[in-house]
Amino acid sequence: MARRSSSGKVLYAALLGNVLIATTKFAAAAWTGSSAMLSEAVHSLVDTINELLLLYGLHRSRRPPDRSHPLGHGRELYFWSFIVALMVFGLGAGVALFEGISHVLHPLPIENPTVNYVVLGVSFVFEFGSWWVALKAFRAAKGGRGYLEAIGVAKDPTTFTVLFEDSAALAGLLIALGGIWAAQVFDMPELDGLASLGIALVLAAAGAALARRTKQLLIGEVAQPELQRSILEIAGRHAGIARANGVLTSQLGADQVVAALSAEFDDRLTTPEIEDCVRSLEEEIRAAHPEVSLLFVKPQTAATWESRRRAIEAGGTDSD
Repeated sequence: MARRSSSGKVLYAALLGNVLIATTKFAAAAWTGSSAMLSEAVHSLVDTINELLLLYGLHRSRRPPDRSHPLGHGRELYFWSFIVALMVFGLGAGVALFEGISHVLHPLPIENPTVNYVVLGVSFVFEFGSWWVALKAFRAAKGGRGYLEAIGVAKDPTTFTVLFEDSAALAGLLIALGGIWAAQVFDMPELDGLASLGIALVLAAAGAALARRTKQLLIGEVAQPELQRSILEIAGRHAGIARANGVLTSQLGADQVVAALSAEFDDRLTTPEIEDCVRSLEEEIRAAHPEVSLLFVKPQTAATWESRRRAIEAGGTDSD
């Protein structure tokens, strides 16, 4: 629940900031005619829509299981996170690219550049505030891992998506500032268009990185290694289980995991006693890890498990 509250806080902070920023940027772009400012305004509008989509996905992912979705709706969040990545890449970068090419080919002088500087400064303050909230939430979630490693194993896409968006936004603001300043100082309005092209490249890179990571989550990947080790440790010391061979996991949502445990039971146990053992094991694991929404326990010898594990490993790893 704490993780969900943190995700909501990050999203609402980003939404508020982007609404304020987009409004001021569109007004400044209309007043000054700056291509870079218009690209930044569209960028902030796309980010605003993205936060709404992520909030919608977060809401939908919390629905309980039903007949059509017996394992729940956790991957709704992953789906909408992937849509957000496509919007950053396609809409945000696409509009910035179009504006950049248009203003390079048909440059127009920037009017009232001071307005742009003021708006960019105010936008930077708002954007930095949202970025700082996302960064603190991500730091709390990553623990002792490095940033790239943490993104690679993170199961909640909301925090790192907002962090990517806000980082791209801060970079875009600096590029826009440089382009407007250079266009004014050197009396070359084409440089304003080049700034838009730079913003397009930043957004395309951010969108591609987000799409790659959210695709991995969407198609399904294993749970955190710490969770898998903990399940094996709990099962290994549980009464009635002679050996916990291994566990397969699949992340169904930010706070939803399904696990399949391979275990050897004490040969002296009767079938009803094995059923009691499985039931108490499920209760113990779910008490320690509420995110394990479903646990399958399969009586299996170590040799059979090893054969299955080798077959999975022989399939290789995802190279995308």
